[in-house]
Amino acid sequence: MEELKRLEKFQTVVSSITCHGLLSSSSSDSASSSRFLCNLVLFLVQPCGELDLDSKLGLLSEFLPKISGPFLEEISRSLELDDEATTPLNTISECQNSCVKRSVMDNVDPYMSQKHQEVVAMVGLDAMKRANSTLEDFSRSYFMFHRLDINEPQSIFRYLPVLSFTESYIYQMDALNEKIVSESACGSQVIYSSHGWNAESRVLFETNPLKPLGDLLEREALLTNRVQQEFNSGEEYWALERKLCHALSNKNKICLEDVMRAIHLKSFDYRVLNLLLYKLRGEEVNELHMDFLSISEFLVEVADDLFDYEDDVLENNFNVLRMFVGIFGSSNAPTELAKRISEAEEKYEEIMKSLDPHLSSNYQRRCEEATKEGGKISGHSLGTWNIPAVISDEEAYRSAQR
Repeated sequence: MEELKRLEKFQTVVSSITCHGLLSSSSSDSASSSRFLCNLVLFLVQPCGELDLDSKLGLLSEFLPKISGPFLEEISRSLELDDEATTPLNTISECQNSCVKRSVMDNVDPYMSQKHQEVVAMVGLDAMKRANSTLEDFSRSYFMFHRLDINEPQSIFRYLPVLSFTESYIYQMDALNEKIVSESACGSQVIYSSHGWNAESRVLFETNPLKPLGDLLEREALLTNRVQQEFNSGEEYWALERKLCHALSNKNKICLEDVMRAIHLKSFDYRVLNLLLYKLRGEEVNELHMDFLSISEFLVEVADDLFDYEDDVLENNFNVLRMFVGIFGSSNAPTELAKRISEAEEKYEEIMKSLDPHLSSNYQRRCEEATKEGGKISGHSLGTWNIPAVISDEEAYRSAQR
């Protein structure tokens, strides 16, 4: 409880000094800088005898210019010698464990080489709940490619811990990226704590967001080169999402190649889960299945974007129809997108002919089920697409909806 209260206070200070322009994530040392400033502010507001805030600031103004680097180094060395002399040997391991646990809780300074500190991948309960729909869809749509029966509990629970943790972690990062992107549309500050991360998680995100997850999978002997490649694809997608949405909201030019690259990268989490399932089962990756599913994933992402079009405009999220409107204009965007859909459907039907007939039939049935269920799922009905009315003036649309 004390740890949670401390984190809550820290978050409050981060939000306040960020709003006043005292924090910036542009520099490589921003994690350490923000932590130092937050701790300094927390220290200054603590009661200290009869000193009020003005008195404290006056003392700092007088005292800080007199402090030199050599003086601080001398104090630091003196304290280290005192610690070495007074710390019993049998408490060293406890201290190390405490430091590691603390870094897990607050996720502070994620890539600085601080003593005894280790960054550990964590997921929040909210992320696990929200990742559930993806896991259900993955199980119902992909397990058949591994000859696993979705109706057998053993098939699910044997692999659920790894798959659930992985998808939940990726979801957290994806949600944070969408929050960062939405800033360019509404100008608000990201509320990190709602996704199980403190403010310094943004620094983690902008450096190597999937490294903690990769480290965990590597310790479990599950991090293959293909999985790492998909992690790279995920980071590339998030960067493209930020770039494209920022350009669109500022009415800058958008590159079609970037848009098509992004929509193909977007399902990287499904490919990660699929590759992990191959590894967990000790089987070689079936390239024919991967190629087929890659095309299916593209069609699914387009279908999802059409379903979520209005919401994505409001939130300034990446959406292929939004991007096509930005490139081709509101009158030509639907036609241009329909061309890409038709091309993908032709490839989809061609590769499907190479699949096992029983597998092909089961997958088609799954797509039909998913289409009937509606929502953000892996279903798409070939040849029956409904492109919504495009929004030519997004700013006016957002204003009208607020």
